[in-house]
Amino acid sequence: MNLHSRYPALSDLKARAKRRIPHFVWEYLDSATGDESTLRRNHDALENVLLRTSILHGEAEPDLTTTLFGRDHPLPFGVAPVGMSGLIWPGAEHSLARMAKAEGIPFCLSTMASQTPDDIAGSIGPDAWFQLYPPRDRTILADMLKRAKDAGFTGLILTVDVPVASRRERQIRGGMTNPPSITPKILAQMAMCPAWSLGIAKTGMPRPRLMESYVQTRTALPSNQHIGYLMRTSPDWDYLKELRDIWDGPLIVKGVMNPGDAARLSDEGVDAIWVSNHAGRQFAGSPATITALPAIRAATQLPVIFDSGVTGGLDILRALALGADFVMLGRAFHYGLGALGDAGAAHVVDLLRQDMISNMGQIGARKLSDLPATLLPPATA
Repeated sequence: MNLHSRYPALSDLKARAKRRIPHFVWEYLDSATGDESTLRRNHDALENVLLRTSILHGEAEPDLTTTLFGRDHPLPFGVAPVGMSGLIWPGAEHSLARMAKAEGIPFCLSTMASQTPDDIAGSIGPDAWFQLYPPRDRTILADMLKRAKDAGFTGLILTVDVPVASRRERQIRGGMTNPPSITPKILAQMAMCPAWSLGIAKTGMPRPRLMESYVQTRTALPSNQHIGYLMRTSPDWDYLKELRDIWDGPLIVKGVMNPGDAARLSDEGVDAIWVSNHAGRQFAGSPATITALPAIRAATQLPVIFDSGVTGGLDILRALALGADFVMLGRAFHYGLGALGDAGAAHVVDLLRQDMISNMGQIGARKLSDLPATLLPPATA
């Protein structure tokens, strides 16, 4: 099958995935919070970033390689952490980890994944990062980090933009609980998605296994108030200092939208700043991530990672042109899995790669460092 002929864009994978994933799971994956205005702003603001085309550059194959944390990567993007990834598609964590290892790109595992760091150790490559929702119990924190380190995770991501549970009304209406409750309504949705249901029958109904290894609960909680909220705390600067003392690898702070915070993080021993508004899932009143990026880039010399609203290779180029060093995608890879299974995740990488190459040819950029010079000023846009 020629995947590029049948699924030439991420939107094609998204449409097929929506048909193959039960509605309650789809609403968990695809929704935001409130009126979802931040989700829309993320997309709209990226579309407003325009790049200048250029001509008569002759034949050239654009160079997409980049370096992060002293390691060379063939592509400037990776797999962002997504909670309960294995519910969105059976075996997702293993599939994405293996794909990322084969492609030489980073893979991030969520604290709220359906697999623990121990479970997935055999699937990850050298660029695996563990995303931490910080537990208030320091003994649990120390054990989590040891398990991640022993499993082979080299980077640690402290997520700081979830100080409280968000509403995520559409997700709640969809009927998602954590772990999932099998009601007649849910069963009917599962019956309409045989490939997903067969996979779940083989892997078992996913649960947040890392969290459950510390706190046992038999109660199905709303998906926006899951077991993680029983354990986690809203971290402060002292908590960050503790992490820096404990973790001896790259430390990334995810969820930064304020240049003042970025400047202070530079003084706290952090190794990278991740600009993100949680893809609109936390706060409906947030500016678009791409809007916040330039000021944060100006406030720090640290590597800057970017996410939220990316729908193709052109959006990756836009973020890199505005100062990002690396771009992460979460939903996109799950659209690929939902549409085509393992082959879909690899197809997402190829779609993004080919889209970047095509658009770099149009703007005459032969390497990623050429991108800032192609930006059109906002007034022109």
